[in-house]
Amino acid sequence: MTDLPRRHQRARGPEGVRHGRLPRRRGIVAATKLLAAVVVVVFVSVGSVAAYAVWDVARSIKTGVHLQAAPGQSAIPQDIPNVSAIPGGVNLLLAGTDSRSDLGGVYNSSDEQDASSGAGNNDVTMLLHIAQDHKSMMVVSFPRDLMVAIPDCPDPKGGTIDGSSYAQFNTALSRGGLNCVVATVSKMTGLTIPFAAVINFNGVSAMSNAVGGVAVCLASPVTDDYTNPPLDLPAGENTIVGDVALSFLRSRHGVGDGSDLGRISNQQVFLSALARKVVSGGVLTNPVQLYGLAKAAVNNITPSETLTNPTTLVQIALALKDTGLDNMVFVQYPAVSDPDNPNRVVPQESAADALNEALVNDQPVKLTGSTGRAAEDPTATTTPAPDPGGEPSPAVPAAPATPVAPAPGATPGATDGGGAAVELPSTITGQTAAQQTCTKGNN
Repeated sequence: MTDLPRRHQRARGPEGVRHGRLPRRRGIVAATKLLAAVVVVVFVSVGSVAAYAVWDVARSIKTGVHLQAAPGQSAIPQDIPNVSAIPGGVNLLLAGTDSRSDLGGVYNSSDEQDASSGAGNNDVTMLLHIAQDHKSMMVVSFPRDLMVAIPDCPDPKGGTIDGSSYAQFNTALSRGGLNCVVATVSKMTGLTIPFAAVINFNGVSAMSNAVGGVAVCLASPVTDDYTNPPLDLPAGENTIVGDVALSFLRSRHGVGDGSDLGRISNQQVFLSALARKVVSGGVLTNPVQLYGLAKAAVNNITPSETLTNPTTLVQIALALKDTGLDNMVFVQYPAVSDPDNPNRVVPQESAADALNEALVNDQPVKLTGSTGRAAEDPTATTTPAPDPGGEPSPAVPAAPATPVAPAPGATPGATDGGGAAVELPSTITGQTAAQQTCTKGNN
């Protein structure tokens, strides 16, 4: 993403709503009815609360994007009547756009609008894969500076946008919208991806607010004057929320070696902490909180048509209710320096093939590599292996990264009945949700 100095701008809140005065008798009756309604709400069933929540979330959803089906495949029906875990597996792509269009507030400044408007770039792209048996989950993060083949994409205005055999991955969104990002990731991995969404800056802030903030561990202070708002976080545990959470996830200069690959491992520290809070904090068993999280999401995403039913979002979340933190794995798509451009990276083919094979075959995975450039596991005791991946500008040699260490009594990526885990090559970095890793500041 394009990072700029902070611009202070105070948004003006709405004026107070004026109400006409009711006659005294009508006021007493209205108050009595209100009190009765409150008492009824207190004693209604969880199902009724969830039913209201479905309606409340549904009215917030934007018009969905129609995803083009892969050749030989048909659309997946989305009329799922019961609020329970979605049947079968899930492939869901989330593209984080750097666009400032229609965000308001500090993003209305000319500098911010000049940085990115319109569709923007998919500077953060993650693929969520939930296994058919719901016993394992993998989130794959794709480097923004990855040079890949982008296929022909349907033009949102009609027709087809020609593909390219060699293009920067994060241009897929601005090139052809959400469909183009889905088509590119599908081509890279071999997966069919029926669910997708674009999320903006405000969406990240809103979702961190919905869970009451996320507690992250910092091995050293994290400062970054290029984010908006700027970051100045001390070492130790920090509960981050709202715009600070957004800056933490966007920070590149403040974490690891100042690279985009370091930013990915920093995001995985946050995501694993978020997963622990959602699972251990009981969000998945609380329909009110779950729909609150869904509402924060749908208010700030442009979904595929397959996600315009809010119940589908909840059902996808419920598929993870019994997965277990040890079986939730976050990985970075393996990459090395581009021989034609030291400021870009290309897929590391052998490791990428192994990862793609595990995804296509719906196999749980076991990590054998490091936690990445901006993350460390304070419980690790063995000598780390160096990160072999190449890196975009600035070209800073990667410091040795700490190897993945399991939580006490657990194996990274181990399953409890979903089949033997496939060992990923050590060149693939990542961590499980059970690992309480810490971010390394770029000091």
